[in-house]
Amino acid sequence: MLYLTEAEVREILTMPLALEAVREAFRAWGLDEAECTVRERCQTDHAMLHTMSAAVKRGGYLGFKAYVTSRRGAHFHVVLYQENTMAPLAWMEADYLGQVRTGAVSGIATELMARPDASEVGLFGSGKQARTQLVAVCCVRPVRCVHVYSPNEEHRRLFAEEMSRMLQVEVHPVNRPDLAATDKDIVITATTSREPVLRGDWLAEGTHLNVIGSNFLTKAEIDVVTVRRADVIVVDSKEQARREAGDFHLAMEEGALHWSDVYELAQVVIGRHAGRQKAQDITLFKSVGIALADVAVAARLYELARQHQLGREVPLP
Repeated sequence: MLYLTEAEVREILTMPLALEAVREAFRAWGLDEAECTVRERCQTDHAMLHTMSAAVKRGGYLGFKAYVTSRRGAHFHVVLYQENTMAPLAWMEADYLGQVRTGAVSGIATELMARPDASEVGLFGSGKQARTQLVAVCCVRPVRCVHVYSPNEEHRRLFAEEMSRMLQVEVHPVNRPDLAATDKDIVITATTSREPVLRGDWLAEGTHLNVIGSNFLTKAEIDVVTVRRADVIVVDSKEQARREAGDFHLAMEEGALHWSDVYELAQVVIGRHAGRQKAQDITLFKSVGIALADVAVAARLYELARQHQLGREVPLP
């Protein structure tokens, strides 16, 4: 079994690679050539274990992601199998992998749902997930200007400086949340907030939203007005969103949203549902993070690592 460290994953994992892997995985899922289970959680008094698995039939890859979280931090791993051998192929550290795959899934949603000329982005959050969200969107749209808001002035300033250099795009910190949403073509929420940070009455017609920060029913980054104003709502997994999409919880309780109004990204990828019908539509993609993306990206990394002779062999019994 091949073991890959975080450093080795970072060496070979790029956003274009992840975008390609994720696009193909969701296409396979839409054509019933992949499977994905919902996340399960169990905990002690001081830590929580999260597990999720998926299979991509076309490549014969199966795998699971497991991670432990506590007040002290988190540890992420993906284990990959191949159907022919049934032995584990790879075990890789997956913190950065998870950040990039989450960005890539939003990138595919943006590719299919945002207006083709979308160039102004508003971003809530200045952490690791916000970075990869912005990188992915810049890969699929001609972004020329970004306004980023987070509560910590120093964090948003440093983030803006770093991402301006990395992406060669104007990234400006703003001191009010509405300035990261008003008159934007694309708005991203990538925060740890338990209460809404984005209000629907700030949004212009034609805006596309990527809402990715919450995967617990007790947390929400957007308010009910945002959900009411959305003309198209898409999720990565409907089954998992029912359990984890806190952003929809209050809207469901108030009757502002029904699950029959929500589509899955895989169905948009294969063209069964439209991601956008009119230029003035407000489109919303809600991601809770699914194992299909982890396994698809891990399979590409395994193949690349073998080509470049990265990692080390771990003996199996």
